[in-house]
Amino acid sequence: MAATISTIAHYFPSTIIENSYFENYLDTSDEWIVKRTGIKERRFALEGATSDLIIPAAKKCLEKRKIRPKEIDCIIVCTVTPDHSFPSTACVVQDKLGCKNAWGFDLSAACSGFLFGLSTAVSLVNSKQCKKVLLCGADKMTSILNLNDRNTAVLFGDGAGVCIVEESNNPNLGFIDTVMHIDGAGGKYLKKISGGSFLPSWHSSVKDEVHYFFQEGQSVFKTAVSEMSNAVYDLMKKQKMTQKDITWLVPHQANLRIINAVGDRLNIPPEKVVINVDKFGNTTAATIPSAISQLSEDRKLRVGDNVVMCAFGGGFTWGASLLKWNPYQA
Repeated sequence: MAATISTIAHYFPSTIIENSYFENYLDTSDEWIVKRTGIKERRFALEGATSDLIIPAAKKCLEKRKIRPKEIDCIIVCTVTPDHSFPSTACVVQDKLGCKNAWGFDLSAACSGFLFGLSTAVSLVNSKQCKKVLLCGADKMTSILNLNDRNTAVLFGDGAGVCIVEESNNPNLGFIDTVMHIDGAGGKYLKKISGGSFLPSWHSSVKDEVHYFFQEGQSVFKTAVSEMSNAVYDLMKKQKMTQKDITWLVPHQANLRIINAVGDRLNIPPEKVVINVDKFGNTTAATIPSAISQLSEDRKLRVGDNVVMCAFGGGFTWGASLLKWNPYQA
């Protein structure tokens, strides 16, 4: 049997930050931000941690699936902004939700986190180690964002996307295939320098502002467009698919220029490309699951739809996955 996403939900904080917020203190403008990123607003969590973004979405998943927390076997939290170095955010989520029978762990693959986590969750289900995996993609990017850096401050938001991965009732529907890569040589272009064993968070690191997220935009842009496109091409080749077979392309929501460039290179019609970056910015591991959740809530997804996801993130990490949509039917 195949594994599938049986139900999915998302959560964004209520505080909306429009581009005018940054116009008040940075050398930038709404026109500049929209032209370069496509972002018009994003959500900021003014309190709480990454787990507090996950919990509302996770509760909604459980309610939609009509199951109790104790029926979850495993919790995977894909994030680069964990609540703590340890305990894992998966442990925090397990305790807050009351998933007493679940084990779990955090997975760090930056913006590719959800795809890496989905492949892991599917493997656990297909191997019969788990029946129901709570897969969470979430980040509170404002916790590592330099709001005085006009090049990065405008790009990110906070949010979560959560799904339940379990056995599909149709062996031909659900998670089909994936292509995944990493290239550690790209780490210098997209990283958070301090906070680990390499450079602990001392007074000096805060003074030098290396506890913030760092990105060399041009290098990341070029590589992201190239590798996301190549990953989708490789996936289509493996599955003997053409562009016409793709019902929905759900790319990581880094910025609109990257999304459009990937869509153009793949020759995917714009109406098939799912976009929510304009409203929520780059929420890192939450972008793909939140976009799929919104697509589902808008009743645009149909059973059997070919959903192709692709992402690129720090590490470098990147990949593409194919899911034949088959949620749990109550």
